[in-house]
Amino acid sequence: MTISERADKAVQLKMFGGYNCSQAVTAALADQTGLSEEQLKSVAAGFCAGMGNLEATCGALIGAVMVAGLKTEGKGTLQMARRIQEAFRDRCGAIKCRDLKTMTDGKPLCPCEECVRNAVLIYGKIMNLE
Repeated sequence: MTISERADKAVQLKMFGGYNCSQAVTAALADQTGLSEEQLKSVAAGFCAGMGNLEATCGALIGAVMVAGLKTEGKGTLQMARRIQEAFRDRCGAIKCRDLKTMTDGKPLCPCEECVRNAVLIYGKIMNLE
């Protein structure tokens, strides 16, 4: 599955599958980990709405960093996390859910489905899956 197909899967899970942003990203990237989609769905359950409904760090971003941690087995994860965060901020305009959902001209800075898509695409780019 290409990284674009994974991103599409994550958006479908978010929009129609009953997954939150973090769950959608981790499930779409499940094969990058040693865990099943269902295990990742459980692990990521509390990271919606900006870090557990605090409107803080975007759950999609958290999901991508969690998968990076599993993929790297914790070795160099901090560097990967920083790169993922910076690329996410550049692409989405912010990293906090509250800021991403701020309405301007009747539209959010970055809707959830785009945050999910971008988190998967950025993970793929940084982890050389393209």
